[in-house]
Amino acid sequence: MYHLLEQRLREIDTHQLHPYLRNARTGLEKESLRVNAEGRLSQTAHPPVLGAALTHPWITTDYAESLLELITPPQERAAQSLDFLLNVETFVYQQLDQELLWTTSMPCVLAGEDDIRIAEYGSSNAGRMKHIYREGLAWRYGKAMQVIAGIHFNYSIDDTFWQPWQQVQGDTGELRTFRDAQYMGLVRNLQRYGWLIIYLFGTSPAICKSFLGGRTPPEGMEAFNAYTLYEPFGTSLRMGNIGYTNSKENKTGVKVCYNTLESYVSSLRHAIATPCAEYAEIGVKVDGEYRQLNANILQIENEYYSTVRPKQPLQGFEKPSDALEKRGIAYVELRSIDVNAFHPAGLTHQQLFFLEVFMHFCLLQDSPLVSAEEFAAINQNQMLTAHRGRDPEVRLSCLGKSVLLREQARELLQAMRPVAEMLNAVHSEECYTDCLDNQIQLAYNPDLTPSARMLAEMQAKQESFFAFARRKSEEHRDYFLQRPLDPALEAVFQQQAVDSLSRQQAIEASEKMDFDSFLNAYLSGTLDDKKN
Repeated sequence: MYHLLEQRLREIDTHQLHPYLRNARTGLEKESLRVNAEGRLSQTAHPPVLGAALTHPWITTDYAESLLELITPPQERAAQSLDFLLNVETFVYQQLDQELLWTTSMPCVLAGEDDIRIAEYGSSNAGRMKHIYREGLAWRYGKAMQVIAGIHFNYSIDDTFWQPWQQVQGDTGELRTFRDAQYMGLVRNLQRYGWLIIYLFGTSPAICKSFLGGRTPPEGMEAFNAYTLYEPFGTSLRMGNIGYTNSKENKTGVKVCYNTLESYVSSLRHAIATPCAEYAEIGVKVDGEYRQLNANILQIENEYYSTVRPKQPLQGFEKPSDALEKRGIAYVELRSIDVNAFHPAGLTHQQLFFLEVFMHFCLLQDSPLVSAEEFAAINQNQMLTAHRGRDPEVRLSCLGKSVLLREQARELLQAMRPVAEMLNAVHSEECYTDCLDNQIQLAYNPDLTPSARMLAEMQAKQESFFAFARRKSEEHRDYFLQRPLDPALEAVFQQQAVDSLSRQQAIEASEKMDFDSFLNAYLSGTLDDKKN
């Protein structure tokens, strides 16, 4: 099963390609809800002292006005991306007024849909489009799912690696075509083996009852106490049937294909261009107010809630699918990572090192095309791991065979050891095998997983999910308030905030196109040909 992986590792060693792997780039995106002193969702606007959410490169908002998103630029080492994230969050915390950043993926107490204020981005056409897109999500799926927080791990292989690697593989085609095919193989394996991240990193086995808004709890969910619901073997309810999934995929007909970049772009475009009767009933522009960007299966590409995305940085008002078609894949975004409540950054250095191992394993491991049957199995494996990952009897479907999750996790992790050893050699460090040993312990002892630790701590302290999350949030607030920030770096953050406000004002002042024309031009892919 791992013959091709072993062959490729030998080729890297034989052809001395280690230096070309040294400068891989890592970026992080972390979402956190702002909550007030009572632990309720903040109703205040995005603080101006943090800058403009529309134009700030590092501090923005996701779905809600209270859902902060902190972004790191690409860093040469994964550890540096975590350091940058810590610095950004330190700056943010030292600007907030009596507010907490919620330190778990599942939200705090919600007082219904009206409690969630959709993010605002100013009066510019781009700002209005971002807001209306989120209005559309509310009409289509409800607001509660949209305020679940997570961490996205962005990773790219150094561009200098691809040409010598192409030569070693005996490929004589276009370099970009080769690179895109290699990245799509990585993407397919991230899906194929992605359940492992849910098991190892999942930290959302419980929720506040208020999250369901009075709805009947799904089958398998039990009462932990008067205020908390949980799943005894759950790892990541965020990635389960109440959270971050395309629950309406089969109903609305989204069929995204990951076998080639061309099929991926084509299938996304098809969903964006195909009308949906259910969404047409909502209406697009009703009484002069937009409810959604359009009534198609997907409003835009980002509405498709995949666990992994091939990405290309956008230029101007470019659509993601157009950017991929024009310039190919620049990096891959893994989106299935829960916020780790046990660390102020929401992620540890060891977890980051393991993600690097996992990325390279998925790149070098054989990655056959995904059939419709396997795609269904991939989704089922994800669901089973999210809801029952620590159940000793739970079985997954892998390559058409039914296997115990625990045994498959151990086998996969052991297969990654040569990859970890390769990365040790690339960086002249031992951290990669060390982090792998740590994750192997979790495969042999599920009680060591973050999800099990969370439930054990709640049980030991006889506290609800809300009480646990609030206590951890307060601990992390104290950490950031006491954490020193280099004055020169603080000045950089302050200047970025000021500059972002100026950029938003300049955009709003310079626009000449009305919003209807802007939206039509964007959706048709002709906006760059017009003057906004």
